[in-house]
Amino acid sequence: MGLSPSAEPLTQKSVQARGEAASNLDARPASVIVPHPRNAPVNILMASSEATPFAKTGGLADVCGALPGELARLGHHVTLMIPAYRHVYQSGQPIEATDINLDIPIGAKVVTGHLLRSRLPDSDVPVYLVQQDDYFDRPELYREAGADYKDNCERFVFFCRSVMESVRLLQLRPDVLHAHDWQCGLIPAYLEIEYGIAPGFENAVSVLTIHNLAYQGQFWHWDMLLTGLDWKYFNWRQMEYYGDLNLLKTGIVFADAINTVSPRYAEEIQRAPLGCGMENVLTHRRDVLSGILNGVDYRHWNPATDPHLAMRFGPDDWPAGKAACKAALQRDLGLAVSRDTPLIGFVGRLAEQKGCDLIARMLEQRAAVAEMQWVFLGRGELEYQERFSQLAQQHPDRIAVRLDFDDRLAHQIEAGADMFLMPSRYEPCGLNQMYSLKYGTVPIVRETGGLADTIVDATAENIAAGTANGFTFLEYDAATLERTVTRACDTFRQRPEAWQQLVSAGMQQDWSWSRSARRYAELFAQAAARAKQPVSA
Repeated sequence: MGLSPSAEPLTQKSVQARGEAASNLDARPASVIVPHPRNAPVNILMASSEATPFAKTGGLADVCGALPGELARLGHHVTLMIPAYRHVYQSGQPIEATDINLDIPIGAKVVTGHLLRSRLPDSDVPVYLVQQDDYFDRPELYREAGADYKDNCERFVFFCRSVMESVRLLQLRPDVLHAHDWQCGLIPAYLEIEYGIAPGFENAVSVLTIHNLAYQGQFWHWDMLLTGLDWKYFNWRQMEYYGDLNLLKTGIVFADAINTVSPRYAEEIQRAPLGCGMENVLTHRRDVLSGILNGVDYRHWNPATDPHLAMRFGPDDWPAGKAACKAALQRDLGLAVSRDTPLIGFVGRLAEQKGCDLIARMLEQRAAVAEMQWVFLGRGELEYQERFSQLAQQHPDRIAVRLDFDDRLAHQIEAGADMFLMPSRYEPCGLNQMYSLKYGTVPIVRETGGLADTIVDATAENIAAGTANGFTFLEYDAATLERTVTRACDTFRQRPEAWQQLVSAGMQQDWSWSRSARRYAELFAQAAARAKQPVSA
């Protein structure tokens, strides 16, 4: 899946003997969500720093653009709030003013903002946009020219307080405040410390969704003054992290329930290195920690209706459809048109997290001799942009590279490639492997996070059982990746019946948002039920 960054991701720090949460505890499986008997509609206020189609940098926007509508279709009442960035006005969505002004204390000053209103497309979900042009009328959402905005803490303190005040002024009376990532990490704290007994918040519980733990919103300690919260909360158990203010840790500590975007990732982040220094805090809160896979919006990712394809297809006629899409893709990329040559696609950030170091090493050693074709779409770290571009120059008949974010080409790669490569170092959820399954493009993935939760390896036993839908490997090294790619290509060339079974199994699976939304509804009901339980003496 994609990121919502502010600052480079935190790397694993050695955990000092500070008693941070419960030290020396082994990570345990995240709590399992079980259906709650209460089926009454839930009133949900969802707060996010981005949401499609208004503003997007990564997968967070896709989640917050799709999940509210699915929850509404289940009968729940959902309101979405995001900042009114410059991108919002450029999105083409209808936006109207309201008469609601916001006077928000930020440290020793009061900053005035306004509420705008819109609606999620194809739904009845209202969207409120927090307008404060000094904070949000900027070229990008979080960073510019490779550097974070220096006032990011202040910007999102303002947003979080604006959310809480808007709930009061709009009289929303939420049952659930659903906060996403570090940008909204203060919302659970404000609910617990300041708003919990305020009118309109009597029944509210907070849920924090972590999309990528590596991005934590860590700022210098004096930014604590901006939050308006008492300094007593700046301690190692709550808001402080190695002398700094950490907004994601704040959300983790104060939220009534926490979830990540896949069950495997919920387990992985309770251990180093994927805990990114938060593993003990998360282990301490494991009883309220769970994982829910993101979903796919099949309105936009469906080869049977996709307007970008040379030929549309579905589970019953995919051989002809994929052949036509593959030939068109090869022609457009300048590759030799060959139905029998395996074509492997990659769409995403060119970064080490995505396994680009492994891919580059493998291709630099094997591209000249391996009978395969490759297409790469994306931008990212300069090192990998240069290495992949050089490989394409050396092997123009085998490797095509497009350093761009091109949605049309992304759809065409998903449809035209035979295999899709995701050898990620870590992957909280991942969406492209689920897109690939729908498009009959067999994923090759490393067993981590959501990749491990969605892709079943093509062993002889799994193929015989009809459960296999891709190829997986565990060890993070180029040699293991090469062996797995070779195994996939050999299956493609030499075992057509097994290949057809892999493609068909993947295309028939349901990774839609409707299924994920039901899991979120259960999570919300459980959080509310826990909050109402009497505290034992």
